[in-house]
Amino acid sequence: MKFRKTKLAISSLSIYRNLLKDPVINKFVELIDCLCSGKDAIDNAAAFLNLYNDFFFALASSSTSFSDYIIDKIIYDDNPFAQRCSTGEKCGHLTDAAKKDLETLQLIANISSKEIKAQAQEHYYDVEIAQGPLSELPEWDQSSSLTELPGPRREIKEKLYHSSNWGECLPDLSRFYRETGTGTFAQYYAFMWERHGNTGFFKGVASPDPIRLAELYSYEQERKEVLENTLQFLKGYQANNVLLYGDRGTGKSSTVKALVNEYHVKGLRIIEVSKEYLSDFPEIIRLLRGRSQKFIIFVDDLTFDDSTANYTALKAVLEGGLESRPSNVVIYVTSNRRHLVKETFSDRPDSLDTDEIHKNDSVQEKLSLADRFGITVVFTAPDKDKYLEIASALAEQRGLQVPQDVLKREALRWANRHNGRSPRTACQFIDWLEGHLAL
Repeated sequence: MKFRKTKLAISSLSIYRNLLKDPVINKFVELIDCLCSGKDAIDNAAAFLNLYNDFFFALASSSTSFSDYIIDKIIYDDNPFAQRCSTGEKCGHLTDAAKKDLETLQLIANISSKEIKAQAQEHYYDVEIAQGPLSELPEWDQSSSLTELPGPRREIKEKLYHSSNWGECLPDLSRFYRETGTGTFAQYYAFMWERHGNTGFFKGVASPDPIRLAELYSYEQERKEVLENTLQFLKGYQANNVLLYGDRGTGKSSTVKALVNEYHVKGLRIIEVSKEYLSDFPEIIRLLRGRSQKFIIFVDDLTFDDSTANYTALKAVLEGGLESRPSNVVIYVTSNRRHLVKETFSDRPDSLDTDEIHKNDSVQEKLSLADRFGITVVFTAPDKDKYLEIASALAEQRGLQVPQDVLKREALRWANRHNGRSPRTACQFIDWLEGHLAL
């Protein structure tokens, strides 16, 4: 009787109906359907064994307990109720539907493998040959793991896991959706914009570069300007688009990544867009408009060979076209070129190697792109003393016991043999030194 009620409850899911399409939950539903089929033939017992093991395999592949799995799906589901919560809209009649669904999902999550095995043995009692395999079926874990979750996600997961009635957790869940977002923007904080055919989408990055601000040495003044603009942005005030340009390996990209690692718990997200997809900017902005999170659209190592469609798309967004940049989006660009556009001798106004009449106008249009960033921060290659200071700081951070004269001598030798003096070169040297000392 319990499993028949469970089957009906599953069928009644409305707000969280997307979860029925999930591969693990879908296999669980098929398993319950099989138990409620009313058949007791050996063929149906074999079908049950297959379904049970299919579900067990799918759940084991997720490396989590069934209760944890369902809680995660609830937290990251992108449904009408969650969407309204994330934008601060009133949910009205959706609230009651969401509350009922949460109670149903808790009913499913609490069903143990022991219960299902016991019901199967009773259901197929007259199939003697099936009793052995049924009793030997593996059991899945019902415990929870909360240790690796950051901030808000850990809090809401703990709330659900320790609650005897998930429906009563609806206010906490609503607050989570409002503060953290829904779907992929709640699950990840770093994204790549990718395309599949004619469709663009945000691909979550499961393991983003973990660099933190505390791990970056020198260039404090340069980072301070970017940090202040980002904090201003996070607090809801007007913020500028930022161009970080200068010598390679000086920490331009690391600065942007470290900011997001520092403040993603406050709703900051980063979306990296490659140069070839800059023409997708209008689509990206439309998808981000109105969301509660703050988004940095990050374009790394940008240069243009000519006034291409991609150049025009970026210029339009920076200038503010007919469709304005929403207040929850800023653009951070890194480049090794001050003007972003590759210049040639033929670009000079006095060059005869062109058919263009008003050539100077075109040159000025190209060079003016960088001026459309509100803030421009310059990262220059360090001098010898600053380079050695960075190398010494990194060695101290990693606990490397090396005499300073030896460290400095080897650091300079490394720079001469490899990529010249830069924070990146210093980090590469310390990586080598740490391994060398360990061996």
